Amino acid sequence: MQIDVLSLFPNMFEPLRESMIGKAIERELLNFDVVDYRSYSHDKHHHVDDTPYGGGAGMLLKPEPLFEAMDGINERHPSPKRVILMDPAGKKFNHQAARELSQEDHLVFICGHYEGYDERIRTLVTDEYSLGDYVLTGGELPAMVMIDAIVRLLPGVLGNDESAHTDSFENGLLEYPQYTRPPEYRGMKVPEVLQNGNHQLIARWRQKESLRRTYLRRPDLLKTITLDQTAQKLLREVKTEEATKAAEARLKNQS
Repeated sequence: MQIDVLSLFPNMFEPLRESMIGKAIERELLNFDVVDYRSYSHDKHHHVDDTPYGGGAGMLLKPEPLFEAMDGINERHPSPKRVILMDPAGKKFNHQAARELSQEDHLVFICGHYEGYDERIRTLVTDEYSLGDYVLTGGELPAMVMIDAIVRLLPGVLGNDESAHTDSFENGLLEYPQYTRPPEYRGMKVPEVLQNGNHQLIARWRQKESLRRTYLRRPDLLKTITLDQTAQKLLREVKTEEATKAAEARLKNQS
């Protein structure tokens, strides 16, 4: 995969070259370039912004630097690409979007700054994304989050490709609890079922606890997926168990 980033602060992306993404670059699973589009400005002071027509607060990014930076990328890589604009008005980024984008050969991220963009810049763009309903000072941090989420899904990037398939949200549910040694620490014990070597029981426990965690923490996710009969049965068990716990807690508080 080829990833290009257009940013006024290219040094912010250096930490991405560490750890997992750095290893992906070393293993030639990823080419990663950051372009400072200030170098495409047209005046001696390297301005990339100007006041909006019609008045108003703040400054807008001018079209010329970004268009010409994209021209440079297209000259180097003429093949089709997805061009992503980081913008509060974009659709919310999620795991499904990360999975979809990880299938692409070339992604370009445009990181804005200041008050906003000249509207003509949007003609360069194929997708607009936001991390949530809040505003940051620039698009660099959201782009880094998206890049990390996407690159880890590329085949061969994770040490064990199965890890990505058991992530939270991969099947629409939150991930089940996990444990490692020691089997007991400060009175907290690893569930016995995980230590008995019965993989069928372990798989059932993991599915049930994944359903439990989703039911307790993100019940909205259960409305977006279709559960098979086994999962439906396990979810009914979870609801019964949690209702019993809640009733016992109320009785204890009243006593």
